[in-house]
Amino acid sequence: MGGTAVYGITGARCGLPAVLLCLAALLCANLLLYFYLDALYQDSNPLSAHTQCPLRHFKVGTMTACTPWLRCPEIRAEVRRVKLIGQGAVKKVYLSEWRGQKVALSVLSSEQYTDDFLHGLSMLRALQSTHVVTLVGACEEDGVFVTEYHPLGSALMLDATLAQDRYQWRNSWHTRLQLAIDYVAFLAYLHSSPVGIRVMCDSNDLHKTLSQFLLASDMRLLANDLDALPEVKRGSQGVKCGHHELTGDFVAPEQLWPYGEDVQFSDEAMPGYDEKTDIWKIPDVTRFLLGNVLGSDVIHFHLFQIYSECKRKEPHMRPTALEVLSVYRSVYDSMIESQSQRVRDML
Repeated sequence: MGGTAVYGITGARCGLPAVLLCLAALLCANLLLYFYLDALYQDSNPLSAHTQCPLRHFKVGTMTACTPWLRCPEIRAEVRRVKLIGQGAVKKVYLSEWRGQKVALSVLSSEQYTDDFLHGLSMLRALQSTHVVTLVGACEEDGVFVTEYHPLGSALMLDATLAQDRYQWRNSWHTRLQLAIDYVAFLAYLHSSPVGIRVMCDSNDLHKTLSQFLLASDMRLLANDLDALPEVKRGSQGVKCGHHELTGDFVAPEQLWPYGEDVQFSDEAMPGYDEKTDIWKIPDVTRFLLGNVLGSDVIHFHLFQIYSECKRKEPHMRPTALEVLSVYRSVYDSMIESQSQRVRDML
């Protein structure tokens, strides 16, 4: 009996330091995670080819030096098509190779869409930034341009991508909320861009909106399809996204025909609108990007008020994209702090 008692006391003495060691290790692991995530958040405009290279230069893939944008002679001689990876009304997209680097070659589909194609190219040139896919070069006379290749494809593939074994560890509220922040950050940039206030017109439904963005390998969102970005000029009649009637709940109320079913739709009679149409759509895009991961319900709760403000019927009553972005970043900070506090409470 005495021996048993001594054994138990010794075991307890040996076990206590082990428990403290485990708790300390857990704390260190969570602190490292905290600092890592905090660094990711603080670096909301990470270094990329856009910031590392001079204007009209690029660096993609394994390149170590910046190169001037490719022009017609280089594209014709050095860019080799591999396979078709995408096709729309305006252009076809081919996975291609240039000096050992994978690139995406966009080719005009039909001459009737030349204006749209050239508009997209001009926007790609003008909006080069951390929010937009890297331009590699262009040849207008051949109806082609080259951009950085992103193998994960469009944001439509988000759920399928994060379900893969190699990316499952990224399927968290941290990753998904950062994607939502990237989306809103692009809108904020678009609404105060170097080429004026621009509206995302290729966003008449969720599927179409998500298809305009690429998912980078580091799980960041990049605007890619810029074929329909009309400019809002203050004091004008606004813009109109196409010449046909829009329907559904995804588009903003001011984008719907306002004169009832008894009056036939007329493009001439349809009133214009402004960038606040993009704000209306933010909650719906955010819900998709957040998915149903652990913590997403808490994020939706924190964003409920800004969601409501984005969905105000009167466009001028909706917040700006910059104001929405501020709220999203604040919620990210709050979630990180809550996670850190839970770790501290365990000790």
